[in-house]
Amino acid sequence: MQVLIAIASLGIFCLIAEIFNLKKLMVPVTVIGLLAILGITLNFWSISDELDLRYVSMIASTDFSRAFISLFIILTIFLILMSDDFYKDHPTKFSDFIAIKIFLLSGAVAMVSFTNLAMFFLGIEVLSISLYILAASRRLDIKSNEAGMKYFLMGSFASGFILFGICLIYGATYSFNIADIQELSSGTTIPVWFPIGVSLMIVGMLFKIAAAPFHFWAPDVYEGSPSLTTATMSTLAKVVAMATLFKLLSSLVLTISPKVEMLIIVISVLSMTIGNIMALRQKNVKRMLAYSGISHAGFMLMALLSMSTASTTLLYYTFAYGLAGVAAFAVIISVTKDKDNEDVVNFNGLGKTNPLMAAVLTASLLSMAGIPIFSGFFAKFMLFSDAIKAGFVFIVIAAVINSTISVGYYFKLILAMYTKEATAEKSSIPLVYTITAGLAILLNIIIGIYPSLITNLLS
Repeated sequence: MQVLIAIASLGIFCLIAEIFNLKKLMVPVTVIGLLAILGITLNFWSISDELDLRYVSMIASTDFSRAFISLFIILTIFLILMSDDFYKDHPTKFSDFIAIKIFLLSGAVAMVSFTNLAMFFLGIEVLSISLYILAASRRLDIKSNEAGMKYFLMGSFASGFILFGICLIYGATYSFNIADIQELSSGTTIPVWFPIGVSLMIVGMLFKIAAAPFHFWAPDVYEGSPSLTTATMSTLAKVVAMATLFKLLSSLVLTISPKVEMLIIVISVLSMTIGNIMALRQKNVKRMLAYSGISHAGFMLMALLSMSTASTTLLYYTFAYGLAGVAAFAVIISVTKDKDNEDVVNFNGLGKTNPLMAAVLTASLLSMAGIPIFSGFFAKFMLFSDAIKAGFVFIVIAAVINSTISVGYYFKLILAMYTKEATAEKSSIPLVYTITAGLAILLNIIIGIYPSLITNLLS
């Protein structure tokens, strides 16, 4: 709870800073504040354990929540660093954009720390409403308006599923408390609407992670939203939703039945296949990464087939995916910030005009494709190993085939950077994008070489 209070306080500071015209200090103070909160999360120092104990009926700190909150904070720091230049054309609204991202983080914290379904729903709505606002934040841009409306409608639809599921679970157990629900659901007299309620909640979360066949909103919303918002959706929002889906399953379902396992396999293979095949046809980089995110959602769902090791595997995979995504979007935003679109042709000749940023984008794409020495390779290796040990060889074969397919569209962008002539003159790239992209991909490589840095967080 102390982490949630600290994050909310930081968001309020951002709003107050606007009154005293402290815009220049907002980003550095926010980043320092987030680093301090990261220290609290990792228990480098603590305010008071008694504070957490008072609210244990609503929210609790566990190894799982601390590990994922650390990832969320790291991703938010990178997103905040890029905000200074990205929102320079909106000086009067700058504090609003920063505060919304901080409040979004508070919703993410609630989603992985809840011990009560009311707190879970509060967290998911705080996160979702923040994203709706950010998606439609360019009022005069028709694509942004369309993206905001589509995301709002589909997100509200998914939230309706989740809320109805919570109501059915309450009707079956007369409790919102996770511990009480676990105890009551283990009985033999549990009403039939309990599994229906759990199913509805899972369907709602599949919408949130954009897994097939609930993925249709993602490409249009990713393309129409401002690029920094797309980066937030693709990295932070997706890993939050995936971590929450695992927490819900592990909390509400004692054992996964063979029928549920088969359903997970079908959705996983469908997400990987649709995502990768559709990404091959894309010319817009943001749409391509939207379909790439759908395929990665399929990979992440594979972890649920081995629940005993799923938390560690999922944590490592989301770290690898999140850092690679931030690095990729830092380059994409810096290259296309003065362009009318984000088509692949904008990256022609980047290897000559800006070798460093081209190298970072290449590395991040190779990590997403699962190429050594990047952490994306080791994440997929861990995922495949767990699935084989659990006896799901078929899905591993499908995943390997899809990983091979993904190389095709990732290399389409890499080849454009190194084999084609630049279509525009060399333009200066703000230092903040270079620093963000470089740090993100460096962390990606470090956790690839030393995976125990991440896996030990859940030991």
